[in-house]
Amino acid sequence: MRRFFAGLAALQMLAVVTQFFLAASGAFDTAPNDESFQPHRALGGVIVLIAVLVTVVAAASRMPGRLIGMSGLVTGLAIVQFLIKGVATALDGTAGGLVFGLHAVNGLAIVAVTGTIIRQARQLSRPATPALPAP
Repeated sequence: MRRFFAGLAALQMLAVVTQFFLAASGAFDTAPNDESFQPHRALGGVIVLIAVLVTVVAAASRMPGRLIGMSGLVTGLAIVQFLIKGVATALDGTAGGLVFGLHAVNGLAIVAVTGTIIRQARQLSRPATPALPAP
């Protein structure tokens, strides 16, 4: 089950990296508009679902509390992405643009926490090395 957790965390990272790609391709579209970001928005919802699943699997796998907490943190950060967009859209203008910049910063935080989860999950999923017999 711990290997499954590590694999699921890796899938989460792949989805987040793809999210950055989709954001850039929408922003650099020849005529960026609301439709250009539709794949980015759709994957955002999927990332929230993956993050919830990672948290549930972490708990079911009896991962250390810190790892379960970090998995939950990614879920929270992914939900905050939607809140940032909503606040930025409501503010509009320069203030909205500044708030919307937090969307990218929060995305980087998601990458950092997910990377830490993957590293720790891989360490925990490795089989213990047998002790060498004393000479």
